[in-house]
Amino acid sequence: MSRVLVIVDIQRDYFPDGAHPLVGADEAAERAAELLAHQRELGLPVIHVRHESREAGASMLVPGTAGGEIDGRLAPRDGEHVVTKTHPNSFLDTPLRALLDEVAASELLVVGMMSSMCVDATVRAASDFGYRVTVAADACAAPDLDFDGVRVDGARVHAAFMAALGSAYARVVPSRELIG
Repeated sequence: MSRVLVIVDIQRDYFPDGAHPLVGADEAAERAAELLAHQRELGLPVIHVRHESREAGASMLVPGTAGGEIDGRLAPRDGEHVVTKTHPNSFLDTPLRALLDEVAASELLVVGMMSSMCVDATVRAASDFGYRVTVAADACAAPDLDFDGVRVDGARVHAAFMAALGSAYARVVPSRELIG
């Protein structure tokens, strides 16, 4: 049984020069890269997840565009699986669960983008499947959102989703607690 690092959608469109920049994306990618290096040093499995928008007229995460590429700081190495998804939940219509079964995963360490969408959906599904889940809160990022005429800052969006996940679905900690 092992801990698997699942890196969700850390793709170029979420950075300041991308189609849908998130609040704190660069900082989150740096923390995720540190966790990736640590995971590799320990010889533990890593699975990269990337989202592809396949709808006509999609403006972000379009296959074959620079924005759809995984950020270079988290580039997959030979032997690391890359799962391509088209839904927020990284398990839905992908081989992710089968890959986790192959390595007898018991614990998932999740990092990625967006806290309020794909990270949230993936963590909740992983918990429902019975995995112990840890989220490195500072290795995730969220967008500013609008709801019913109210603007919600991305930092608050992120905090709300981390609080919700931490209340029932995952252990939510800063990356420094995981590196030691």
